[in-house]
Amino acid sequence: MGVVETGVLRKRVLGTKLMLPCHMRPPRKEGFFQPQREGISPFLTRKSNRFLQRPLTSPAGYVLLFLWFAAGFGVVPGLAQECLDCHGGMELDPQRPGLTIAVQDFEQSVHAALECSGCHTDVGEFPHDAVILPQCSTCHPDASTDFAASVHGQALARGDRDVASCQNCHGSAHTAKRTTDPASQVYPLNLPRTCGVCHGDPELARRHGIPVANAYQLYMDSIHGRALTQSGLLVAANCSSCHGFHTTQPKADPASRVHRRNIPSTCGECHAGILPLYSESVHGVAAAAGNVLAPVCSDCHTAHEIARVDTVSWQLDLIRECGTCHEESLRTYRDTFHGQVTALGFTRVARCADCHGSHAIVPASNPNSSVSSSNRVATCRKCHPQANGNFAQFSPHADPADSVKNPDLYYAAWGMHLLMIGVFTFFGLHTSLWLVRSLIEQMKGGPPKQEAEEQIGEEEKKGWGA
Repeated sequence: MGVVETGVLRKRVLGTKLMLPCHMRPPRKEGFFQPQREGISPFLTRKSNRFLQRPLTSPAGYVLLFLWFAAGFGVVPGLAQECLDCHGGMELDPQRPGLTIAVQDFEQSVHAALECSGCHTDVGEFPHDAVILPQCSTCHPDASTDFAASVHGQALARGDRDVASCQNCHGSAHTAKRTTDPASQVYPLNLPRTCGVCHGDPELARRHGIPVANAYQLYMDSIHGRALTQSGLLVAANCSSCHGFHTTQPKADPASRVHRRNIPSTCGECHAGILPLYSESVHGVAAAAGNVLAPVCSDCHTAHEIARVDTVSWQLDLIRECGTCHEESLRTYRDTFHGQVTALGFTRVARCADCHGSHAIVPASNPNSSVSSSNRVATCRKCHPQANGNFAQFSPHADPADSVKNPDLYYAAWGMHLLMIGVFTFFGLHTSLWLVRSLIEQMKGGPPKQEAEEQIGEEEKKGWGA
């Protein structure tokens, strides 16, 4: 009678053990099942296999077909169970732990529905000799092709043993889970930890010249890492969201998702509302035209340590970041009240993005610009509600050294400089002459101190009487 053990279909028919997935293979001729090897039949003696040679349209064929598909509903096919009888119950070789397979892990793996011979094609009888290591490319040709062309695949082809392989990311073939399984090593919540095994190891980064040695630690403390690990948001960007899965390339490769030219589109896959604003901005247009100096997302937001934009530290750092390109604007901004307040560490004054915008920055000559002549008053009123046209004439980037753009300020500044030079020169000369006179009087002996004080007193009285 039929017996079910550990989710695996086992039946005994006519006293002979029936293991259909083990002893049968798909038909080599249309309409027929063929035995795996001549002389092995679960129904008849070794000398006769007439039952198996009958067409599927016969009653016996329907019964056999039913048993074939029924066996497929077990957690582990029959042949796999035969293998696990040895590989799943004992430690075959302490030096080769991979020979021992945890039955429960295998039953929960993505490969549980496959026969062992699906991968180990060189195993045909028991006991067997040493097996050839299966190749993932047999069943996953597209992923293998992509991986071979990736930075990991190329390093592996050069003989680098530190580089990630299929098993490093997905686990062994006996434990690999579907990517949608929360227990999978490449499930979104687990992927950063998996990548962090290599990209969180400073020593490995040093050996291979990886520029960011602590990418894992930086990511985990970023807004994306916290959203993923602390809030459990599967939509938060993880490693593969930016770098891709099997096609990971160095950032210097034009095909890389994190190549400077591709970063806006990569970030735009999640930040869809920001991408069109940036693309039409002065920065986006310049970047699309091939200007390598034009800022992209990572220039302002960084890559692995992206922070919330409402934090004080980020807002102050952004001013300095803008200044890496706009050096003169930063210098003149620092001369203003706004700039001096932010230099002290406060953010309750206007900063770059408050006036110029953030992603939709366009030239001041563009009517849509927030600092165009038609929009300047409205921009100032965001902080100064009573601002009018005269108030908006204030130039936050006025340069007293530029006589062309700011002639009034230029000459006024020169006037102040001359005035200060004249004042300090006059009083400096006066002090110097007084010092010389005092020294001469002391050298002559001068009047006694008491007499001198009395003389000064008499002179003062005469002066008051006048």
